[in-house]
Amino acid sequence: MHSPTAVFQRLRSLSLLPFARVLAAAVCLAGFLLPATAAKAASRPFDLENVEQAAKALAAVPFQGPPPIPQALRNLDYDAWRNIRFRPDRAFWAKSASPYQLQFFHPGFLYDRTVKLHVIDGNTVAPLAVTKDMFDYSQLKDLPDQLPTEIGAAGFRVHTAINTKAYLDEFVVFLGASYFRAVAKGQVYGLSARGLAINTAEPEGEEFPWFREFWIVKPAPGKAAKGLVVYALLDSPSLTGAYAFTLLPGRETVMDVSSRVYLRTPIKKLGIAPLTSMFLYGENSLPSARMDWRPEVHDSDGLLVHFGSGEWLWRPAQNPANLLVSSFEADHLKGFGLLHRDTDFNNYQDTEARYEKRPSLWIEPRGDWGAGRVEMVLIPSEQEIHDNVVAYFHPKEQAAPGTPMGFDYRMRWLNAPGGLPPGVRVTATRSSQPDKNSRLFVIDFLGDKLPALKPQAKAEAVVSVGPGGTLLEQQCFRNPATGGFRLTFKIGIDGGSALQGILPEKRPPIELRAFLRFDDKSVSETWSYAVTPGKS
Repeated sequence: MHSPTAVFQRLRSLSLLPFARVLAAAVCLAGFLLPATAAKAASRPFDLENVEQAAKALAAVPFQGPPPIPQALRNLDYDAWRNIRFRPDRAFWAKSASPYQLQFFHPGFLYDRTVKLHVIDGNTVAPLAVTKDMFDYSQLKDLPDQLPTEIGAAGFRVHTAINTKAYLDEFVVFLGASYFRAVAKGQVYGLSARGLAINTAEPEGEEFPWFREFWIVKPAPGKAAKGLVVYALLDSPSLTGAYAFTLLPGRETVMDVSSRVYLRTPIKKLGIAPLTSMFLYGENSLPSARMDWRPEVHDSDGLLVHFGSGEWLWRPAQNPANLLVSSFEADHLKGFGLLHRDTDFNNYQDTEARYEKRPSLWIEPRGDWGAGRVEMVLIPSEQEIHDNVVAYFHPKEQAAPGTPMGFDYRMRWLNAPGGLPPGVRVTATRSSQPDKNSRLFVIDFLGDKLPALKPQAKAEAVVSVGPGGTLLEQQCFRNPATGGFRLTFKIGIDGGSALQGILPEKRPPIELRAFLRFDDKSVSETWSYAVTPGKS
């Protein structure tokens, strides 16, 4: 089975995104999109409908691959590419009163295609040309002579005064395939989002669509509080899509997303609002050779799902020995996300990566997404440079080719817990392996509700163990150090057949669930976990 992110490299620079080498189109089809040679005044304001018309027309014709970038750029290694610096004085809108500025990424290295950029100013749509004079080539002096004047951009980043009024910080990046990511005030980049996922963790391999064209709306005077609007056209061999992003940075950076997807051909698995993160090891990990002097190494520590029934489920992330796909039926989904609940520096001790400052990302559907499921994909990884955690919503039904599918949602880049959920939640999952046939779990619960309980209030733990395991013992008690409750329990792992003893990885994971029930009949979120027999 192909790893869905095996071709990604998590570049640790705060400005870079993981990127896959996948074929995608970069040529605008004549007649479908706006001309790129001159500004055009529209009879009506440019909006999502314009991009949707382009996506529909594009889906009706065969997919076209991108034109190649110059060979000199394809030959660059990472260090050489990083030595090409954008000149801040050439930032777009730098000389205007706009609260936002745009800077651009040079094509080259893994970024082997360019995107078309346009600026919308009122009713006028104009191409945004990215040229050599916007970059500093002082460390690669022979390169400029090998390049055309207009080199294009691999992607772009947006700067604004998010941490202090005296400096414009980078707060969102669109770079590589359909990847983008953002930060809120006081954060550093961590997990990424994508426009769409296709056939993630499927045997035939994953297809990676890309944003081939962007339209960025210049905020009108006095409208900065309403955020920055970006439209994007998505393309891939199997589908096209039209997207509208409204970006509003702050203590919690919010993105309102509207999307319309058109299939070229039916696909096996469609992933809506996909999230991609990294988990090397954490407090729940058993000892292994991948661990170093740092207590924990991860960008996110779990998946949170808010079901249509009202239940909240917390699934801690793992770094499994084999690919692990967890699926949760989620009809009429209320929300899901990859959270980074542990924001204590003492639990990371990394003064460079600053993992405690990584954001959580919460997805809230706007409107009913109907029947479907939330999936979490965990990919084995031996290094923190690889993204190995993926989460998305997979709708049960697909529209026929040519018929749009709409998915609107709000993205909240925030500091965990951020009121998610508004009650009692899991704050820590710890585990040990007393012997090869048992596992011990220690789970701490804390939340906004607990201070209202009487000091003598008790919590009943409800623990369930799926096929392949047996609950041996459990206890639940007040944690005097936190004021919350601690649940400890031990499971026995059932013996397998002779074949399973030889190939333990063929034994299915044991599913665990636990929650607390209080005297007032309220309950905590549900803790959910998968134990693979014979594996750590």
